[in-house]
Amino acid sequence: MPPRAIALVPGVWRMPTFGKNLINSFAFVEPDGSVTLIDAGLRGATRRLVAALASIGVQPEAVSRIIATHAHSDHIGDARRLRTRTGGELHIHEHDAGYVRHGTPPPRDPAVPLAKVLGFLQRRQAKSDVDGTYTDNDVLPVLGGLRVLHTPGHTPGHCSFLHEPTGVLITGDALVNFRGRMNYSFAAACTNFKMSKDTADRLGEVDYELVAFTHGPEIRDDARPAVRQFLKERLNKG
Repeated sequence: MPPRAIALVPGVWRMPTFGKNLINSFAFVEPDGSVTLIDAGLRGATRRLVAALASIGVQPEAVSRIIATHAHSDHIGDARRLRTRTGGELHIHEHDAGYVRHGTPPPRDPAVPLAKVLGFLQRRQAKSDVDGTYTDNDVLPVLGGLRVLHTPGHTPGHCSFLHEPTGVLITGDALVNFRGRMNYSFAAACTNFKMSKDTADRLGEVDYELVAFTHGPEIRDDARPAVRQFLKERLNKG
């Protein structure tokens, strides 16, 4: 069984919700004990998240806020249950809020043939009430300041997050790190794959010390140079 919670920096934890690191959520623990979670995982992930919180001595009632990177089922699939179990308020970018409220998946890229098939097969997904929204460059009151980096294309409201006090970047699905290899998210999962790649360039422009992925293990050493090198290679390929 994989570790229930992995410390990234003081107060910030990665919490695998599927596999060892295939799908990750994150917890930010305030000095007063209150918690912000990023992402709710697939349907059924609440049980694992509650166990992960318990492993660091946190009760589910301490969760005051749940922030979603975007409105895909592996990130908001258990949002309604997690919101009910913890009492935490659910927040998401304003462009994705409607998909969560109505239980409809974001559109798929019409230029990608497989995306059309997946869009036809998945016409509904889990829904939840949304308590609040955010927009680009907002600084959320999370452990001293969590900056919203709107990186659309994967979905219209997809966001990455920069925790400026500790230098932790959470990429969402703008970049993934499967099997230790950085890449873009799957084209068939995107609303606009080209836009998703273009907006990921933003992650090479901000400052951070550690990069954490919602899919894959974090990079602790030379994180920003690794991201910038990947982005540079993509630009050189055209």
